[in-house]
Amino acid sequence: MAPPVRIALDAMGGDFGPAATIAGAALALQRRPDTFFLLFGDGTAISAELAAFPALAERSEVRHSAVSIRMDEKPSVALRQGRRVSSMWMAIEAVKKGEADAAVSAGNTGALMAMAKICLRTLPGIDRPALAALWPTQRGQSVVLDLGASVGADARHLVDLAIMGSAMARIILHVERPTVGLLNVGTEEIKGVEEVKAASKLLKDARLPNLDYQGFVEGDSIGQGVVDVVVTEGFAGNIALKTAEGTATQIKNLLRDAMRRSLLTKLGALLARGAFEEMRAKLDTRNVNGGVFLGLNGVVIKSHGGMDAIGFARAVEIGYEMVRNELLAKIRDTATIAHEHDNAASLEETSDSSALSSPPSAGI
Repeated sequence: MAPPVRIALDAMGGDFGPAATIAGAALALQRRPDTFFLLFGDGTAISAELAAFPALAERSEVRHSAVSIRMDEKPSVALRQGRRVSSMWMAIEAVKKGEADAAVSAGNTGALMAMAKICLRTLPGIDRPALAALWPTQRGQSVVLDLGASVGADARHLVDLAIMGSAMARIILHVERPTVGLLNVGTEEIKGVEEVKAASKLLKDARLPNLDYQGFVEGDSIGQGVVDVVVTEGFAGNIALKTAEGTATQIKNLLRDAMRRSLLTKLGALLARGAFEEMRAKLDTRNVNGGVFLGLNGVVIKSHGGMDAIGFARAVEIGYEMVRNELLAKIRDTATIAHEHDNAASLEETSDSSALSSPPSAGI
């Protein structure tokens, strides 16, 4: 029998603190009974919430921390004041020490990324971590990254993003060889900045066994779900995410106002209630909550700060799935193949250039 998955929770993170994180952990435990929790934060506040969930209390350990990171705190300040003593740092450090298999927090994104990178470091061959999340599409869900962990990317980093995103897709989407696309301003090979075009060539030439590179995709292709994994650097990815969230809110508000405009539209809304409920369920962000910091030497999950217990439970479950399905091993395996191909290609280019620059030998 497999050992339990040990989840370290920053119980103080998010807009609602222990009220949401503890209730969310309890819900996740119902769905994943082979989970054990380490709960970091104010011991008194955590214990008060635990009193309502005896099953969770039996499957958890409370570790007190008097320091919590504010949602609006700058990462530099959070590191200076919360390193080694905050509930966020202690949850991440539990992963580093091997006391936990994954850390989950709904706290300050910048602080969580900074602490996770310093505490856990990155996997061998991965220069920078990335934030990946599920994206609702017309066909189901896709993995999109990077959503803002870092700004800018060279070709090598974009290839790393494709490798990491495909590993996550294999676990969450249950696709053996996920399709991957590079986000670009057009699908033609001549379009885009040089880094993106160079990354496309690397992915085509490498022919990696665990991902199926499809070429360039445009912004409207994300929601259509034309590929399982959409790859872009963090600046463009974060703008795409915030634009999609804003558009979804705009459509919801416009539709609500239109349905309330007259007695006839209200009647139409009542008749179409089932269809509206189905659409609302598909767009419910709680069902896809839980961004994964990929590329770290450990599993760290970021929940949206405004999530309730249902949404936070989903973030915990994503952490559970990343551990059970060996996310880090999947990334390492594909990254090794890609880097070996890249090194071989570099050696070949060096050899060709040396041959061209060498003086002709004296023949007989």
